[in-house]
Amino acid sequence: MIIRAAEPADVGALIEVERAAGALFVDVGMPEIAADDPGDDAWFRRFMAAGHAWVAQAAGDDAPAGYLAAEPLDGALHVEQVSVHPRAARRGVGRRLIEHAAGVAAAEGRTALTLTTFTEVPWNAPYYARLGFAVVPPAEWGPGLRAVVAREAAHGLDRWPRVCLRRPL
Repeated sequence: MIIRAAEPADVGALIEVERAAGALFVDVGMPEIAADDPGDDAWFRRFMAAGHAWVAQAAGDDAPAGYLAAEPLDGALHVEQVSVHPRAARRGVGRRLIEHAAGVAAAEGRTALTLTTFTEVPWNAPYYARLGFAVVPPAEWGPGLRAVVAREAAHGLDRWPRVCLRRPL
């Protein structure tokens, strides 16, 4: 498995990764998440242009196994989205993407990785806790993280329990 910078030519395949990964939410009673729009060229290209989008790809395989998109936020690197195609699940793809992002963030002088996620989905908050993330109480949210939470709430994601997580670097 290699981790490489995402490129504009990857966008179609990354949307497919997002759709396939999102489909798993049906199994945990969240069909609205499964049906959510996976993003478009502009969304992906924003992270690519900033140098904060990476693809996990098995050697010799043209199809991405997963991706991570992030942005600087409140002194940290905020993981906006990390998705792994179900065909590559449980092989350490997500962990490798997170570790890559942590390395980039540290090299950029950032203090932590942050993300928001669902608390009751096994491959969300419980998974990130195993990777060293801990809950950030609302009193400790910076203005950027507050804006992310507000944007997600406006999109309806607060219908299910969510949490902000942080992993110091």
